[in-house]
Amino acid sequence: MAFAVQTAKGIFELIRDDLALVEQEITAQNDAAIEPVASISSYLREGGGKRLRPALLLLAAGASGYRGPSAIRLGAVVELIHSATLIHDDVIDGAHTRRGQPSANARWGNHMSVLAGDWLYMQSFEMALRERNFAVLDILIDLTQNMVEGELLQLTHLGRIELNETEAMELAYRKTACLFCGCSRLGAVLGRQPKHLEEALAGYGRNAGLAFQMVDDLLDFTASPEQLGKPVLSDLKEGKVTLPLIFALEAEAKHTVSNNGHEGGHHDGSHAGGLGRQMVAKVLEERGFQTVRPEQITRLVRDSGALARASSLARDYASRAKECLNELPDSEYRRALLAVPDFILDRES
Repeated sequence: MAFAVQTAKGIFELIRDDLALVEQEITAQNDAAIEPVASISSYLREGGGKRLRPALLLLAAGASGYRGPSAIRLGAVVELIHSATLIHDDVIDGAHTRRGQPSANARWGNHMSVLAGDWLYMQSFEMALRERNFAVLDILIDLTQNMVEGELLQLTHLGRIELNETEAMELAYRKTACLFCGCSRLGAVLGRQPKHLEEALAGYGRNAGLAFQMVDDLLDFTASPEQLGKPVLSDLKEGKVTLPLIFALEAEAKHTVSNNGHEGGHHDGSHAGGLGRQMVAKVLEERGFQTVRPEQITRLVRDSGALARASSLARDYASRAKECLNELPDSEYRRALLAVPDFILDRES
């Protein structure tokens, strides 16, 4: 029977039973952990989450002709790695909320949270070792190193208003897209796909992950706190200059140069003389909105056309992700993978 995936519900319906088994595996790992790791891990799990990363792995494995216990185990592995990064990120950022509830560090403190994140990392690799597959371990080590390097790079970039698009995209890959890339590559490895199809699926995950991060950056400026599960403009408050803001400051700089090149040129309020740049610099200096109001920053980004430019880039990465699937044989799993980038573009949290 022909199978068409048209909605997010359809994507997850296809792998519903396997995702339930992944959830059982994660629960079993939580139950085996000592306190307070078990409580922290359970708290994160109960806080929700789309399970998009294990879903990608399961779909890529299915599209590669594999369904079985290894996909379930590795689905749990990538979700545990993701949970560990969330815990560590919140500690580093000093975040107080995650998915609309107090963050782990807000409840258990930084020391407990860091150690719980470390335990989740180690437990995920202990599980992966059971595969007795060096290719799997290579992928997991590579993506974990990239994610740690991404966090280190971000720390060196905190408060840097001159961050450019190339640097922002490198951060987006290391912090987000490399895990998506690893998930889809793992699916190909489980299905014993030839190298060119493994690379195609890895490219799919990379591009889907970059689209995901672009949407994440956009939501920080466009969504409500209720949708985000955290305050809006959290990134800027934490010292992070993301792509929409980079685009807005570029547009302002071009506008200023253009006006200065025409004698008597009109300078409008929010853009003339680099006022937007001054506002952003002030927020970065204060690490908050004491002098500048959040709505002034959102207006700067909106009026500059930066939101449209970043949204266009997200759609471009989503399109590239789909193109990576061209060589895969048709199947219900391939059709589900084709639907995932649209699900990413349409998400509201």
